[in-house]
Amino acid sequence: MLAAAFLILFIGGGARFAIGLTLRPMVDELNWERSQIGMAVAVFQAVSAATMYLAGSLADRLSLRLIIGGGLLLSGAAIGLMSVVAAPWQAVAVYGVLFAVGNGAASIAPVGVMVTRAFPARTGLANAAAASGMTVGQLVIIAVLSALLVTIGWRSVFLSLGVAFLLLLGPVLAAMPRTGAGKLRSSEQPPNGSSIAEAARTRQFWLLIAVYAVCGFGDFFVTTHVVAFAQDKGISALLAGNLLALMGLTGLLGVMVAGYWSDRTGPLWPTALSFAARVGAFALVIFDQSPLSVAIFALVFGSTFLVTAPLTVIFVRDAFGIRNLGALTGLITMVHHVCGGIGAYIGARIFDATNAYQIAFVIMLATSAMAMLLTLALRRPPAAPRAAAR
Repeated sequence: MLAAAFLILFIGGGARFAIGLTLRPMVDELNWERSQIGMAVAVFQAVSAATMYLAGSLADRLSLRLIIGGGLLLSGAAIGLMSVVAAPWQAVAVYGVLFAVGNGAASIAPVGVMVTRAFPARTGLANAAAASGMTVGQLVIIAVLSALLVTIGWRSVFLSLGVAFLLLLGPVLAAMPRTGAGKLRSSEQPPNGSSIAEAARTRQFWLLIAVYAVCGFGDFFVTTHVVAFAQDKGISALLAGNLLALMGLTGLLGVMVAGYWSDRTGPLWPTALSFAARVGAFALVIFDQSPLSVAIFALVFGSTFLVTAPLTVIFVRDAFGIRNLGALTGLITMVHHVCGGIGAYIGARIFDATNAYQIAFVIMLATSAMAMLLTLALRRPPAAPRAAAR
């Protein structure tokens, strides 16, 4: 099950980052504006976020083989179709809608539910191991695609990803459990746990919503624009693409440390520290945009990128129990991704208006500082829901 979880996120994670790798060559060849790609990313974030919420809710009730398998199949078909787009509306329809639905169905929300129920004693570390698939996918897949991009072109990047999804669909489904799909047996159903309405009446819920909204806002601004920004500052296309891949390596370190740490102290301190690191990274790149500083910025930010992903289910489990773990996790993840789309689009609009990302970096520094303070404001929830989860 853990191998299946890793592979699902490995494939989806690498594919999701490809749009940042191909942004500049696409706009150059097709004579588009960056904000037109930014719009496709924004729609992708909104649609995939809504799908994550739906997939998380269905994960509490239905077979994960059906949910995740269907998502992988649709993702492969849709990302392959990106190789033939010729107009901005086509990118919005194919990437922003079709690929978003597939990627949302085969995402961290249902995968997190599956892993959390399978590993109740080491939940943080197990979810970190699964979520590391996204960082390893970013490292391996983006490195391969960067070489492919400079030799064959951006269209081959999307076509290759489509083939990869379809080839790996069989092994992933074979590794997943064929029974209950990670659902609890009726005898194991926790006696209590919050509904969405009950959770929404708590301070903890709205603080989590705010933290994950700001997190997504910065996450997808950076991953969408960092390659183009690096090229703007004189870094070659191949090195800029490999920089995005190396962000996956630092992300692997960050997510595993956060998972291990959260099993001992809870998820609050790993999350707060990741936002503190972002404040420092954005401050650096605001004042110094030399190639070295750009590389340091990207690698430091990369170490924080997926820290909150495996911790979502921990925050939810500790505060609200696991009766509606999928629905609540999916809802928070939905907010994260919707705000991610807004961040990607706003960054593109700022660049088109000013021919620079400076204003965007200032905004990201301020919001990261705010997220750090909001994280520290999260009170430790009562132990009752967690005990029920066990």
